Amino acid sequence: MVETGTIPARSGAAFDVRAGHSVRIINTHGAQVVDFFAFNAAEPLEHLSMPHTHAALNRVVPQPGDTLTSSKRRAMLTITEDTTPGVHDTLIAACDPWRYQELGVQGWHASCAENLEKALKEKGISIGFTPSPFNLFMNIPVEDGSLSFEEPLTSPGEYIEMRAEMDLVVVCSACPQDILKINKQNPTEAHYEVR
Repeated sequence: MVETGTIPARSGAAFDVRAGHSVRIINTHGAQVVDFFAFNAAEPLEHLSMPHTHAALNRVVPQPGDTLTSSKRRAMLTITEDTTPGVHDTLIAACDPWRYQELGVQGWHASCAENLEKALKEKGISIGFTPSPFNLFMNIPVEDGSLSFEEPLTSPGEYIEMRAEMDLVVVCSACPQDILKINKQNPTEAHYEVR
């Protein structure tokens, strides 16, 4: 049985993934960054942690076969398949209201931080902070110690699939960034499958 769902453009979605089951995040239209968050279903303050994963893997971009770790250094997810070019980001914080102010936006703008908070609230969860996300399909080249924000290299329908190593609450945000070119300045929906 496969559960399918939509991550609406500029918005978020929360769903459960049981240990041993897999989650597939699909870049439906090919140019959409998805901020991916995961939480221990039994203790949501334990969350998927990019800094802890860096230390465990000794690299910045996880690859198929790699296990992503939690803020308690426990296995949370293992990447089992990636049909994309393998370009994802683990360095950049989720966009938030202050980021859009910094970019010159006047007034409210949707953000991944707010999408996370809303999606968790619908599950009855509040954690009070925004963990660093696994930025799926996000292209942040690093050269000579400097980085840049570039368009995704993904094609429509490509996906990454991960196996849950514990019972999880997963939140995905279809990043609403439309000022920088990370979504080709045109945020779109994405989709997920739990299998």
